[in-house]
Amino acid sequence: MKTLYTTFAFFYCFFSLYAQENNSKDSISRIATIKHQVEGTDIQFTPETPALQQIAGAPKAFYTYYWEFGDGTYSKEKNPKHRYKAPGDYAIKLWATNNYDTGKPPTTRPKKIKVSQVDASTHDEASMTEDFTLQRNREPMPEEEIAVVMSYRNYLNYNTNGKLYLFYNEQKYKANNFEVSDIRTHHDEKQIETNDFAYTYSIDDFENTLLASTENSILQLKAKPQDTTIKTNLPLTLEESKAYYKDWNLFEFDNMAPNEERNLFFTMKTPPEMLKDTSAIISIRGVYIPDANYDNHKVKDMEMEIVTSHDPNKMSSNGTLMNYRLVRFKTLKYKIKFQNNGEGPARTIRLETDIPEMLDKSTIAVKDMYPKCKICPKEEVQYSCLDTTFTDTQAIFTFKNIYLPGSEQKNVKEYDSTKGFVKYTIKFAKDFHKKKTKSRTAIIFDKNDPIITNYSTTRFVPGLSVGVKAGYNSFSDLKDSESYFFGATLSPYKSYRWYWQVELLNSFHHYKDETTVQEAIVDGPQGFEFLQRTTTNTSYKNIDWEIPILMRYNINNFIGIGAGLQGMLSINEKASQSQLVENYEGSSPDAPIFETYETNSDTSESFTNFKTGLLFDVTAGFSRIGPSVGARYVLNFKEDFNYLQLYAIWKF
Repeated sequence: MKTLYTTFAFFYCFFSLYAQENNSKDSISRIATIKHQVEGTDIQFTPETPALQQIAGAPKAFYTYYWEFGDGTYSKEKNPKHRYKAPGDYAIKLWATNNYDTGKPPTTRPKKIKVSQVDASTHDEASMTEDFTLQRNREPMPEEEIAVVMSYRNYLNYNTNGKLYLFYNEQKYKANNFEVSDIRTHHDEKQIETNDFAYTYSIDDFENTLLASTENSILQLKAKPQDTTIKTNLPLTLEESKAYYKDWNLFEFDNMAPNEERNLFFTMKTPPEMLKDTSAIISIRGVYIPDANYDNHKVKDMEMEIVTSHDPNKMSSNGTLMNYRLVRFKTLKYKIKFQNNGEGPARTIRLETDIPEMLDKSTIAVKDMYPKCKICPKEEVQYSCLDTTFTDTQAIFTFKNIYLPGSEQKNVKEYDSTKGFVKYTIKFAKDFHKKKTKSRTAIIFDKNDPIITNYSTTRFVPGLSVGVKAGYNSFSDLKDSESYFFGATLSPYKSYRWYWQVELLNSFHHYKDETTVQEAIVDGPQGFEFLQRTTTNTSYKNIDWEIPILMRYNINNFIGIGAGLQGMLSINEKASQSQLVENYEGSSPDAPIFETYETNSDTSESFTNFKTGLLFDVTAGFSRIGPSVGARYVLNFKEDFNYLQLYAIWKF
């Protein structure tokens, strides 16, 4: 009994400790809470966030913040102060993002507050520098959510009713990158549940313009010259957006006064199956139609970089996975992002960026940057500018004479003002090989130690090359053999060094068997014996399928070798046999012939005589793409079917 109690106590303690450990693990959640304090007509908001878990070797970890106040306004300050225009109940939302931190961003429950003291004289202050913008609170990470703000302003001089589109989930990615989990409107915007596109009829040259349609067929588009800020061909914009993105949301708004600013808020969740490439650039698109009676509209694309941790210093590219056949005239886009996390401003920022060998440094073109400044001239200047220099393997972008505040600097409330970037394009070199490449950037603020970004990778989907092949097979061990063939080959496009190749060849083969002669003494009538000689000739007409599978190696651009296995199957074999019978008067072949007769027969079979063997191959010409000639020896495992193949091939 004592043993039984001891055993029970042991298991009880074990499972209790195990349960406590699991509960402890499960109960550890990172939660940020919202605190507020009423100060007359102002309300001061303060976040309480969990301790940060510093990434080893990274700059000091810190939080960035995004607030929604429940009345259609927002803030990115840490401790914002807000004044409401009308009394009522409001739901406050907070997203805190942990930078240089190993854990997940903390979650925050919305907090409801009741506002009774307001200032009737409060007026909205103009905050938009553009008429239409898209913003996000952080970069997307798998199985996290981001907040997106669509801001729009009525730049017309009358009250308007218009439309808004949000396009997301690019067609080029198999899996969806976003799910819209919540939409928050504050000005009675109405979501239209339809897959149809709205359009107007105020377009010139109507017959050559594509109008939005629910049909699946793609009609001819005629693009018109459009202003860089206000576009006029709305059907074209919508159809192009529909072709580029899988999903969209449509909203209608009413009675918007001149210069009025409004915000539309989205929560977008990233599913587990989203793209995992952390050097890829993904995007969403907004379309703003200020007056639904006209086609004038504005388009805003917001590019985002997928991350595994929230690191403001990052390098990304639109060329993470490319089809090699289509890259010849493609221009890659790169973006280098950085943030000054110091306690003071940065005056000089140096970005030392790796340039892979396959890219041509001379084609680099800077498309955008922040801080905004001019491109440096050759001579030294005192004003702010961006200088670009090169080494053998790097491009060096240097911001000179700038002022970029630090996130730890006193009186800096807007963390976005501490961030910068360089966006540039670059083309492929004239001759390059489809090898995976990667590059990263060392970011140096003034004379501080460099901060190293992630790797931005470029990988290739080789694509397929189809070849046309024809030639002659020489069977030295067969009598009167003639064999011609034609067929197709399949291999990686513009193959380099080692690669595989599969072929399907259709051959027409005619040959003869060796003549056979048989002699026998035959008993005739009345005991008479005579010699009977039978001569047999057989010829074959075959239609064969040759199926070689081989590994090849390009020694250089003009000579290649290969080896592999081959199967041959006669899909149709026609045998023609003739027999000549000669009867002699005696038992000697020197005796006179007293009787002769001949018989002929034809037989046909399908899918017979499967033969296998080894092959060895050499080509000369354009071994990667284009025409070449070759010779191949096939050593069959069956006797008398070894042959030499001479051929010409053209790979496309």
